[in-house]
Amino acid sequence: MKGPDNTAGMDQPVLFSDELSEPEAEIYCDGASSGNPGQSGIGVLIRFRKNSPALPDIRISESIGITTNNVAEYSAFIRALKEAASAGLRRIEIYLDSELIVKQIKGVYKVRSANLRPLWEEALKMLKKFDSYKLAHVRRDLNMEADLLAKGAVKNAGKRDRKSTRLNSSHIPLSRMP
Repeated sequence: MKGPDNTAGMDQPVLFSDELSEPEAEIYCDGASSGNPGQSGIGVLIRFRKNSPALPDIRISESIGITTNNVAEYSAFIRALKEAASAGLRRIEIYLDSELIVKQIKGVYKVRSANLRPLWEEALKMLKKFDSYKLAHVRRDLNMEADLLAKGAVKNAGKRDRKSTRLNSSHIPLSRMP
């Protein structure tokens, strides 16, 4: 499947269809910024499906310094893709509450910001590592766990020596999303 016009001929992995196998994981990601630009953080939740190895959910809450909200959103998306690839996942569903990123990745919107273009290119490159993926925009309330992780990273920026926190599902008693 060829990418959208603004991908400069980059191929994209096949999107999920009825003929493809079930995804191995659902991925939720979000970026947050206190000010724009301001202190920023990312939140990632990777929830493994029943058809994948019995692994605990992965939650990441990380401060990324001073940047814009859109850069934080892309940073969360890229971090989620890197974590999924390093976990050996090949078929994924990704949910973001950033309509801008979803529409830029799908080629509906052009990437006009010079600050976002390298992140957009990196995200497209990372997506090629998967056999298939589904990318969807969701309302913020359906992305609550990633949202809380991102906001927590902003709130805790500078309060801890370590910049990144990776937690398994037993550390944060958050409700499961649909």
